[in-house]
Amino acid sequence: MAGLYAGQSLTGEQGIFAPLLKHFLEAALEGEMAAHLQEGKSVDTPSANRRNGKARKQVKSLSGEFELQTPRDREGSFEPQVVGKRQVIITEGLEEKVIALYAMGNSFRDISRHIQELYGMALSATQLSEITDKVVPAMNQWRGRPLDSLYCFLYLDCMHYKVRSEGKVVARAVYNVLGINQEGRKELIGMYVAESEGAKFWLSVLSELKTRGVEDVLIACVDGLKGFPEAIETVFPAAQVQLCVIHQIRNTLRYVVEKDKKAFMADLKPVYQALNQEEGYLNLLALEEKWGKKYPVAVQSWFNNWEHLATFFAYDAHIRRAIYTTNAIEGLHRQVRKVTKTKGAFTSDAALLKLIYLVVMNVEKKWTMPLPNWALTFSQLFIMFEERIRPHLRV
Repeated sequence: MAGLYAGQSLTGEQGIFAPLLKHFLEAALEGEMAAHLQEGKSVDTPSANRRNGKARKQVKSLSGEFELQTPRDREGSFEPQVVGKRQVIITEGLEEKVIALYAMGNSFRDISRHIQELYGMALSATQLSEITDKVVPAMNQWRGRPLDSLYCFLYLDCMHYKVRSEGKVVARAVYNVLGINQEGRKELIGMYVAESEGAKFWLSVLSELKTRGVEDVLIACVDGLKGFPEAIETVFPAAQVQLCVIHQIRNTLRYVVEKDKKAFMADLKPVYQALNQEEGYLNLLALEEKWGKKYPVAVQSWFNNWEHLATFFAYDAHIRRAIYTTNAIEGLHRQVRKVTKTKGAFTSDAALLKLIYLVVMNVEKKWTMPLPNWALTFSQLFIMFEERIRPHLRV
């Protein structure tokens, strides 16, 4: 009351509610300890467990900062629920706000400033890191969760970042696998980190997906990484592989001089916009006849990859639009990069995965609807792959 009359703040640093909160929490902890010791007792085998003094720690709350005394037992089996063993921040909803700010790409310095302005509470980078680390168990459980037995489409692509490791900055590749399930909804089913992108690691990624329950994939959409189609067919031999046409066009134009690009593209469009595979191949032969001598590498890459570039010709417009490019997963990557672009280098692989996981969780909230015209798309897939789809149909 004296503090109120003196005009002291109720909350914030040195708030006058701090002693009251301290008294309440310590009384609750004493009650928890008494209940814990009572539960350990029995008529036949009395417990030797006893109280063993108190531990002290500085905790922060909206009511101010104070020293909290937590009772201990001899066996060390007491796990307080009111205030956890390593909990030093007592504010309902604050941890969720910190994690939300972190998921938006804010640095610990920015988050600390926001919390100071909103709540009048100073949090160190270590404390903020401990709060955000609480999502790691949920992330690990999500990364290893069981998967559906069948995915109609898989989109596989990589993102590249810098991470600090042993005093130096190194490159990291984050492997992402986006699946389209039987309901036509998107689902990120795999997220892995490695030193670089390669077909060998993709093989291990696909093998793990299989151990998590994926038995069959109808169509896998990938970029032009060497050995990628072979890696997919090793794990899912029945899967059809579609190389991204957009990636192929970009790689082709790297070998064409600027003044010829417009004319070259005019002759290239009939190749991938043809009505069927036969017409597309004839147009490719015409492209070779006109440009093959001047740009042999650009044209020959289409012949080398034609088997997997032409997969989409077997389907109508609805399915073609869904599989001719890896734009579905690249769209996800664009949203992730909006958040991660401010990070020069992550402190660890775990910090990298943690932030991407939080961004993906926010993005997945928007994935409530199936792909456009999915009923028609799935009907056509069922006609083509009935024997493979029927065993996995959900009743």
